[in-house]
Amino acid sequence: MVDVTEKEMDSVTFKSDTVLSDVHLHCPNKRHLMVRLNAAGQPVFLSYFKLLGSTEDLASERCMREATRERENQYRSGDELCDKDGNHLSEEIEFTDKGVEALLDDDGDLEVVRRPQSISDVEAKDLLRDKVYPVILMKGKEDAFEDEELECTCGDVVRIEHTMATPLEDVGKQVWRAAFLLADYILFKRDAFRCHSVLELGGGTGITSIIMGTVAQRVYCTDVGEDLLAMCEQNVTLNKHLLEPGGGEVKVKKLDWLKDEFCTDPEAPYSWSEEEIDDLHHHCTVIMAADVFYDDDLTDALFRTLYRVTHSLKNSCTVYLALEKRLNFTLRHMDVTCEAYSHFRNTLRDLENLQDREMKYTAEPVKLDFCQFLVYERVEQL
Repeated sequence: MVDVTEKEMDSVTFKSDTVLSDVHLHCPNKRHLMVRLNAAGQPVFLSYFKLLGSTEDLASERCMREATRERENQYRSGDELCDKDGNHLSEEIEFTDKGVEALLDDDGDLEVVRRPQSISDVEAKDLLRDKVYPVILMKGKEDAFEDEELECTCGDVVRIEHTMATPLEDVGKQVWRAAFLLADYILFKRDAFRCHSVLELGGGTGITSIIMGTVAQRVYCTDVGEDLLAMCEQNVTLNKHLLEPGGGEVKVKKLDWLKDEFCTDPEAPYSWSEEEIDDLHHHCTVIMAADVFYDDDLTDALFRTLYRVTHSLKNSCTVYLALEKRLNFTLRHMDVTCEAYSHFRNTLRDLENLQDREMKYTAEPVKLDFCQFLVYERVEQL
C-alpha cells in the first residue's frame, strides 16, 4: 500500500518508458478525479469533456480565438517595443548623438527592455484552456460530483474514465486528439450517420463510439484486453444520458486484429453471439478507427482485418480513419521523420491498388474545415 498525499499530486511526473496524451494535460476541466485502480494497478481518472453543441457556444469560441489573434497581432506589430499593456516604450529611451542611451536602474545596473512573449504562448493558454493536474478523489463515488459545476449540465458533457501515462501497449486507455477529430466530424455530419450500423476498430476508451451512438442506430465498439474493454463498457454506462434521447446502442466487443475469426466463446468476456455477427454483416455500412496507426505491425494487422470484414459485408461501406502524424528524430535517417504515417500511407495505397474482382477500394482525404464541437487543439498534424 502506498500513501500518496494530495500535495504530491500537484506536479505531474511520469516515468521515461510511458506515453502521455496531450489531451490529459491540457483540457478544459478543472481537475481529473482518480476514482479507482484497475486490474493492472493503474490509477483510473474520470474527466469531463464538454460538447459545444449550440450555435452560441461555437460563436463564443470563434470570438475568443479571433480576439486572441487580434491581440497577438497588436503585440507583434512592427519592430516596436511594447510593455505588458501593449504601450510603446520608445518614449522611455533617450537618443543622443552617439545612438541609443542605455537604461539604468537606481543602482546603476543595466535595465534590459524585452519584447513580451507571444500572446499565443502566454495568454492563449488562459483563454482557451486550463492546465490540470490529477487529484485523488477522497469522497465516495456516489457523491463525487455534488460540487461539480458540470453536473447540472450533464446533457452536453461526456464523462470518460481513462488512465494517464501508460506503456505503449496500453495507449488505448488514454484519450487522443484524433478521436476528438473524428467525433467532431460525426457531429458535423450527423445526418449522414443517422440510423446506421457502425463498427469501430480499436475503440479504446470508447469516446468516439459514444459520440457516434448519439446519432447511429447501433455501434459495435471493439478492442482487445479485458481491462480496457471493461473501462470502455463503464464509459458507455456513464454516458447513457447522451445515448437515450436518440435510442442509439453501443455494444462493447472483443475483436483481435491478429486473429482471423470473431471470438464466439460464450465463456469469454465481450465475445460475439452468432446473431450479432450476422447483424454486423447484414447492416454495417460505416467502419471507423481513430489514432491506431503508431506501430507498423498493428497497422498491417488492422488493414488485414479491414479487408476481411468488408468482404463479409452485404452492403457497400465507408471507412473513416483519423490519425495524428507524430514526428520523431531517427538515427536511421538522421532526420525528423514520421515513419508510422508513411507506413500507413503505403499500406493504404496497396489496398487501393489491390486487384480484387469482388471489391474496389478508393481513398479520399477529408478537409478539416468543419466545425469543432469539442475543445481541444486541432493541430496541423491531425
